[in-house]
Amino acid sequence: MVLCVTGPMAAGKNAAADILAKKGFKTIDADVIAHEAVESQKHAILAEFEKEAQALGITLTNADGSINRRALGTVVFQSDQNVARQEALVYPEINRRFEAFLQEHKDEDCAINATVLFKVPVMQKMDAVLFIDAPRIIRLFRIKKRDNLPLSNILKRFRAQKNLFAKYRLSNADTRRVWNIGTRQHLETEIEKFLASRR
Repeated sequence: MVLCVTGPMAAGKNAAADILAKKGFKTIDADVIAHEAVESQKHAILAEFEKEAQALGITLTNADGSINRRALGTVVFQSDQNVARQEALVYPEINRRFEAFLQEHKDEDCAINATVLFKVPVMQKMDAVLFIDAPRIIRLFRIKKRDNLPLSNILKRFRAQKNLFAKYRLSNADTRRVWNIGTRQHLETEIEKFLASRR
């Protein structure tokens, strides 16, 4: 079985992926893959966004020369056009890495933990989508506690993920929504029900 574990920001995708890993799934985190892809495309990203970053008083690199992903995110989420420009640079590399992961574990259950997997071709290989969700107000408080981002940045990211569930429903994969509003044990029980329905 090949699953996409997804959902909006701070809904609980990582917790769900961890539960699946403990049940024997080989898992891969899109955030880690994206970080690697961004670094591999660092020169192209700097050429594309550095002038805009400077105009905003933002430095896109860390002291060691690597991309500061939070700073880059601040620039990218200024507009839908900026998001599309970044995606054009990094998504082909992200897709290549996902394909390699699935090939490496082709005879095992796998789960890709990714918010917008529907934007890359590997989505067509998913047997099902486990959509983890939570009310916006709960997610807002989780993000404030976890990342301490300004409210304006959080709301921009929420807008960027608008209608996420509907976009997955348009894919060919069986898409199931699981609400993560209780304990971790409750989430695990809901995931077990989902897996049982797929076996």
